[in-house]
Amino acid sequence: MIAEPNSVVNLPNHKENGIHEEIVPEPTAQNGNCLRNGSVKAFKGKRKIREQCENRRRNSSSSRRSNQPHNGDVVEAVTLFEVVSMGKRAMQSVVNDWAEAYKKDRDVALLDLINFFIQCSGCQGMVTAEMFQSLQNSDVMQKMTETFDEETGLQYKKFMAYPWILTVTWPVDMDNDDYPLIKPGSYWKKFKANFCEFTAVLIQQCQCSILSDSYLMDTIISLLTGLADSTVRAFRHTSTLAAMKLLTALVNLNLSLDASKKNLERLYEVEKNRSTGKRTNNRLDQLEKKRKEYEQKPLDIENMMNAIFKGIFLQRYRDVIPEIRAICMEEMGSWMKIYPNTFLNDSYLKYIGWMLYDKQPEVRLKCLQGLQGIYDQKKLVCKMDLFTSRFKDRIMSMTLDKDHEVAVQAMKLLMLMSQNCEDSLSSEDCETLYQFVYTTHRPLAVAAGELLYKRLIVQGIEMEEFSKRNGKLEPIASQLKTLIIFFLESELHNHVTYLVDSLWDWSMSLLKDWECMTALLLENDDNQKEALSDTQESALIEIILATVREAAEGHPPVGRGGTKKILSTKEKKIQVEDSVKITEHFIVVLPQLLAKYSKDAEKVTNLLQIPQYFDLELYGTGSLEKHLDALLREVKAIVLDHSDMDVLEACSRLYCTLCNEELLIHNKVALARTELVDELVDQLNQLLGSFLNEGEGLCTEEEGIHCIYSTLRRITAFHNAHDLSKWNLYDKMSELLVFEMEHSCLPVQIILPALQCAYFALLWQLACVAKKPSSKENLVVLKTHFRHYCRICSGYFSHSNRDVREKAFMVICDFLMIVSHQDTSDDGTLGLLEYFPSTSLQSKMLLFIQDHIFTEEEEDKAKDLPEEEDRKKDSQKLDILHMKRCLLAAYCKLIIHNVIEMTAAAEIYKHYMKLFQKHVESQNGGSTDPISASFSNIKELARRFSLTFGWDQVKTRESVAMIHKEGIEFAFQGAAGMEGKCPPPNLNFLTILSEFSNKLLKPDKRLVYGYLLRYVPDPALSREDSWHSLGWYRTSLLASEDEENSAASSLNEWPPVSVAKTPFKRKFSEGSLHQSDHTEPTNRTSDIHYSAHLPSLAPRSRKRIKSDNGCLQEYPPLLAPANLKRKNSYQVVIQVEEIPSEDTDVDVVGADQET
Repeated sequence: MIAEPNSVVNLPNHKENGIHEEIVPEPTAQNGNCLRNGSVKAFKGKRKIREQCENRRRNSSSSRRSNQPHNGDVVEAVTLFEVVSMGKRAMQSVVNDWAEAYKKDRDVALLDLINFFIQCSGCQGMVTAEMFQSLQNSDVMQKMTETFDEETGLQYKKFMAYPWILTVTWPVDMDNDDYPLIKPGSYWKKFKANFCEFTAVLIQQCQCSILSDSYLMDTIISLLTGLADSTVRAFRHTSTLAAMKLLTALVNLNLSLDASKKNLERLYEVEKNRSTGKRTNNRLDQLEKKRKEYEQKPLDIENMMNAIFKGIFLQRYRDVIPEIRAICMEEMGSWMKIYPNTFLNDSYLKYIGWMLYDKQPEVRLKCLQGLQGIYDQKKLVCKMDLFTSRFKDRIMSMTLDKDHEVAVQAMKLLMLMSQNCEDSLSSEDCETLYQFVYTTHRPLAVAAGELLYKRLIVQGIEMEEFSKRNGKLEPIASQLKTLIIFFLESELHNHVTYLVDSLWDWSMSLLKDWECMTALLLENDDNQKEALSDTQESALIEIILATVREAAEGHPPVGRGGTKKILSTKEKKIQVEDSVKITEHFIVVLPQLLAKYSKDAEKVTNLLQIPQYFDLELYGTGSLEKHLDALLREVKAIVLDHSDMDVLEACSRLYCTLCNEELLIHNKVALARTELVDELVDQLNQLLGSFLNEGEGLCTEEEGIHCIYSTLRRITAFHNAHDLSKWNLYDKMSELLVFEMEHSCLPVQIILPALQCAYFALLWQLACVAKKPSSKENLVVLKTHFRHYCRICSGYFSHSNRDVREKAFMVICDFLMIVSHQDTSDDGTLGLLEYFPSTSLQSKMLLFIQDHIFTEEEEDKAKDLPEEEDRKKDSQKLDILHMKRCLLAAYCKLIIHNVIEMTAAAEIYKHYMKLFQKHVESQNGGSTDPISASFSNIKELARRFSLTFGWDQVKTRESVAMIHKEGIEFAFQGAAGMEGKCPPPNLNFLTILSEFSNKLLKPDKRLVYGYLLRYVPDPALSREDSWHSLGWYRTSLLASEDEENSAASSLNEWPPVSVAKTPFKRKFSEGSLHQSDHTEPTNRTSDIHYSAHLPSLAPRSRKRIKSDNGCLQEYPPLLAPANLKRKNSYQVVIQVEEIPSEDTDVDVVGADQET
């Protein structure tokens, strides 16, 4: 509660006006009474004055009380804050009630309004007021302070709110991050909206009465200015929002006054121009008086606007809090749009331009949205020439902003600039922006698609004015050609689906005009001078396929949009209609297109993918069935003419789509497929019989080899999607492969499809057995085929051709993964097919991995190669590397699924460790150089490897500790011959080893540190820079200072060892040599020297939250198995000093509060 002038009322602690708990959250209730709880010194004043002031306050509040009976359950809100926060009443009635109270007693009502703004800031303190007239100017300046009273523990802020000096008192621990404007939840979002609405309605309702009384606005502006100058974030945020909304309301009021003034001037001129007999002087005088009033009101409002702008905006638009800066920029944009005569000039535009460089995305976003409102109106763009020239480059760069929404709004702003601001974007700028249609972020790509469509594709052609020529719309054809040219010039042919998706929302009618697209493809080249070129035709076919896919599936392509979009009922209806439209059109046109482009593999491959989006049930109608025959004829001709694998697989998928058993056309398509396969198998048998002789081998005619190769590829492509088991292709392929193993005379082109075809044949047999029950004899025969095929593939591991070796290995890996995981049937017969590789096969596979993956190939050291050949050679290297990774991944998958013995993983890991050690020892003649790039790469590799241990430190405890033990021994290899004169050659390996320190348990870190100290030579050497890695590793083990002292107790856990190389398999507790008496002091001294020498390497010591006892009790000391201990060794228990609970330190995180 605010004390009245010259007095303060001692307020009771009980809750006078309770709020129903179900209506208002607890924080609201607290805020509503926060000014009633506290003790304030009473000023010396008369008791009579105090009682009168309290009665006036109660009378002003009674107007807002409800007429409901006060039965103790529900009491209506009393203060302005409670009314606005609850939001149960219309804001106009709330403001009207307050205005009536203001007219009765403006001091009390105004103090109630001041209280409202203070409470909206979340202040849980006390507000007092004293009259300004009673103080001298010097005293006033002294009271404008914000201090902290150490005696009371309260924060004070005194500031001017004419005619009073207000004192706000609140607890020093007031939560700076929890006040109404930033609290989460729908309730507080509604409160913020009500708060903004209240300030706007306050100006609107009071414009004709109390707004210009030189008292109300002066006080409010003084109050908000004082609060906005506070170091408390809540005060600044709330007052800035109120002030900006207040200024926006004044701008709207001034705008309405301008309109009223113009209407009044017209009435005045009409009345003045009347004849003398009809003119009334009283009416003219009234209009003249009102005109003078309207001339004075805008001046007063302009003064208020200037006071808010200069007193609050200029101070807060650069506030440290981004929310405050965003509020200023948002309102600035609305002022320029609403009242451009005053605000739309360079003196105000510069603030938005400057804040385009703000570090926070929400501030940049508000600037862009404000500029969009300006550039959207052509009448305002003429005033933006200087701003455009100055900040266009910045807006262009914001399309690459790290915040996606900022980039999208920047693109939309540039779209408006290109439309309404002539020559604002150059052709180079537009070409740069067009490329954003290929970005993976769909909203940005769609915004760029709008720019591309409206700026480049449309080209000013009115879609309503067209002429029809040869069944083709000329404007649409021109736009399609423009799109094709752009697509080809962008040289991103694999991204046509992204291009179509970006344009889909803006040019749907163009992209769905498949009639015009196919007409461009089927037109006679001789009759049309502007026919498409071969490259343009290929691009148009790609666009057709992408548009058909987009219309049929209804969701963005892969890589853009994340999860599939859930279509609404209207969208599903449009999708069905588009599918019918696609089917009806392409059923007729597709055979014609296939006939025209039957020789072009790329075009045919794309065209053959269109039928998968058909509504295939339409083929059953009598009028369209004839087109099915034409399609099957064309597809068969394509299969017999082409040997390209992409074309053949597309044909195979088309037959698979049309052979759906639920379709009426199933029998016809299946018959056509059978006839085609029969023809291919007969052709293969004839070729093999003619060219393959048992004694002579394969004849050398290139034409015959090409025929066999082509036929094999066709059969293999169909066997991938269709069951061709009745042609018994496995026997033919296995015979061919065995013949090659015996004679080694078949070309590679025949071996590769033969391996693949035999693989498909076995899989189809396996699938058939899984669906239908089969006799055990058939299962035994099938399993015999499995073994036979594995022997064939393993025999090709040593083939002279690299492609054959890799193909055989990849096929056998996939095959073993399938046949080794067969579900057991009820009768147990299917379990007979489970096949696991033999020991000899596993050895061959491991040997293949060792020879082909981990063996580095010798590079040709040819110099001065042409640039094209050099680029081709680099591409081949990348392909080989990719294939190696695929082969290794396939092999590791077998290990993971227990198809191959787990011991093979050790061999794989051994090769990695060999390469790792080889890289370590190859640096600078066998030493590790921490500055080199290779060393950094190894360190990064170690970091990534440490992440594979996961979060369960107990599970990986022994493995991680063993890594540290062996790593320490490796780092100090060769130190015996140095005699302490210089560091060991591998000492820098400790830096790499430090990447695994965070995987150690706390007690194990002490064990490792104690083990490290046994290798450290004379402590004086640790002061040299060459021992930097040792200090780095030491700091990674010592998480706190007390661990260093307790590390000495762990010396007996691990045995002392000589500096010479130790066996790799030794455990921690292996051997227990007796130490001399001077060992421990020496090591302690060494430790002290390190601490003095490397202060910058030690991490900041964080104080312990709890004692170490709990950690050590949960994880016992890491000891070796009993059978590995020496007879005389004893189990050593780490002794830990108990720390009393009252002495336990607690972390104190110091951070500056955002103010």
